[in-house]
Amino acid sequence: MILSNVAIHRALDQGRLRIEPEPRPRVATLAEPDCPYDTTSVDLRLGKTIQIPRKGPFSFDPSRGGIARFLADNSDEHPLDGPGGYVLKSHAFALCQTLELVELPIRNESPTLAARIEGKSSVARCGLLVHFTAPTVHAGWRGPLTLEVINLGPNEIVLRTGMRICQLVLETVEGTPTPNPSQFQGQKTPAGTAPS
Repeated sequence: MILSNVAIHRALDQGRLRIEPEPRPRVATLAEPDCPYDTTSVDLRLGKTIQIPRKGPFSFDPSRGGIARFLADNSDEHPLDGPGGYVLKSHAFALCQTLELVELPIRNESPTLAARIEGKSSVARCGLLVHFTAPTVHAGWRGPLTLEVINLGPNEIVLRTGMRICQLVLETVEGTPTPNPSQFQGQKTPAGTAPS
């Protein structure tokens, strides 16, 4: 079952969902008309860096693991918080992260949540595809969310820290899942590496 904006607020208040910093305002007002909560989702913003995988004479075999290390070793990191942001060229691919940390704790006493990352139509109409391969955020996740982004449009798109880049759709999980941390749990970079 997909959570409404009211149910998302309740999950935040109950600790079944953590988003840091918490998106505000919860409800649009005259003073703050720009509300990040739609009827069944909450917007997340683009983080401070972007990683662009380098093209090279190397290849990667995903069946052997080590994806985060391979990407970290073969990508260039660029800041997004400068005055010009980062210009993503047409047909270019990038790894980004959300500015917000998301946590979906597994708790026995209340329904556990899972989520899906979806793009936003406002940027999709310009050709920006966000998180196109694996939208699932599993129960038990904690950390910023990495976004696989590609510009399929004919024009360059400027990416800036803090821009609303995706929306999180939350769902209840039937039963209490057994924890199964992903290889990217605790990631600190868009490539998925943890702090060294």
